[in-house]
Amino acid sequence: MQRFSISQSVNELQQTFRSGRTKDLSWRRSQLIKLKALITEHQAEFVRALQQDLHKSEQEAWTSEIGFTLSDIDHTLHNLSSWAKPRKVSTPLFVQPGKSYLLPEPLGTVLIIGAWNYPLQLVLAPLVAAIAAGNCAILKPSELSFTTAQLLANLIPQYLDSSAYKVVLGAVEETTELLKQRFDHILYTGGEQVGKIVMRAAAEYLTPVTLELGGKCPCIVDSHTDLAVTVARIAWSKWMNTGQTCVAPDYVIVEENFADTFVAALTAKIEAFYSANPKQNVDYGRIINERHYRRLNHYLEGQNVIYGGDVDPVSHYIAPTIVMSPKLDSPVMQEEIFGPILVILTVDKIQQAIDIINDRPKPLALYLYTKDKNLEQAVLQQTSAGNVGINDGMMFMANPNLPFGGVGNSGMGAYHGQFGFDTFSHLKTVLKRSFWFDVALRYPPFNSTKLNWLKKLL
Repeated sequence: MQRFSISQSVNELQQTFRSGRTKDLSWRRSQLIKLKALITEHQAEFVRALQQDLHKSEQEAWTSEIGFTLSDIDHTLHNLSSWAKPRKVSTPLFVQPGKSYLLPEPLGTVLIIGAWNYPLQLVLAPLVAAIAAGNCAILKPSELSFTTAQLLANLIPQYLDSSAYKVVLGAVEETTELLKQRFDHILYTGGEQVGKIVMRAAAEYLTPVTLELGGKCPCIVDSHTDLAVTVARIAWSKWMNTGQTCVAPDYVIVEENFADTFVAALTAKIEAFYSANPKQNVDYGRIINERHYRRLNHYLEGQNVIYGGDVDPVSHYIAPTIVMSPKLDSPVMQEEIFGPILVILTVDKIQQAIDIINDRPKPLALYLYTKDKNLEQAVLQQTSAGNVGINDGMMFMANPNLPFGGVGNSGMGAYHGQFGFDTFSHLKTVLKRSFWFDVALRYPPFNSTKLNWLKKLL
């Protein structure tokens, strides 16, 4: 899409929003129903696209992308009427007679910039929220997951109102041009470096942003845990999508005298999931491109690889890999891994894990596996993270009643369920009063009697 057409597209969406069409709840419902039909009727094509882009299996494509988004649409359709209703709040005595409420209203025209690792979910889930709230939207899928992006660009105009929702394909040039436009909200999913660029561009128009970033997600494993269930859940959450997940555990902290037991159980579970030769396993994916393949290989240089480490530059294959006790200033511990490499750190006492976590930027997700309630409370009270999973990995994503978002370097703002609706809404303050019983205490001329009454009432 050329520069002039990006500007024209934004202008068209702004005109559509001004027409008021998107504010109608029945219209919003119709768009959500059409979006559901788009996904349902083209499931097989999306599975093939995700397989081509990321080597995702059909079950993984369904679980983390197709089914996830369909469930999000159903939840939104079921709750949309209640979310959009005025929200009553109490009115103090001094303002009586009157009533106070918050009226959700759409922000306008929004920009959604998706990520390549979940190229369907991370574009369409924010779109579900934007539609539900009554906005127009431009979608910018990642160019790295090109097949899925192209499929979205082809299908969305066939199902959704093209005067309200558009897809822009391209790379840095197109994204840069989009960021020059005036939007009413920008939701970006991706890395911290580009997140800063998005935020600087948004500041030009004082545009609010939701940044879903990432970081190094820690995982504490206490020796007082159900080891069999723990390693199954860690292996699933780490090596789904070949570790290319922003909330995948990045490093595990265990007590030194428990490390060998934990590693033995974990490696056995990896092989139970993906066999002794994951390269031949249809359920195990590939790295998105050569640049990320090289980046991940660089992390392994000079490290103590105790499991895996097999690579293939032709297919961008990296086996499930475990690195033991790297230096804390090494790249594998300084940068988000975002791949199939898991770091194991050992401590004398598990409570020391809290200091390791707090010495680093706040993560998008933190995981704790333990039966110890005191340790659980210590971790919850003494650490900060966007999301916390206790005795499971990533499953908070499956609850639409929980917001998903980061804190600090891992992002700002949140969405999913009603939180997504609210992200793309302005909760307009409304106070309605009656004309009768107009107390004159606030009006001049002032005197001591009025002041004394005001002190009692306010």
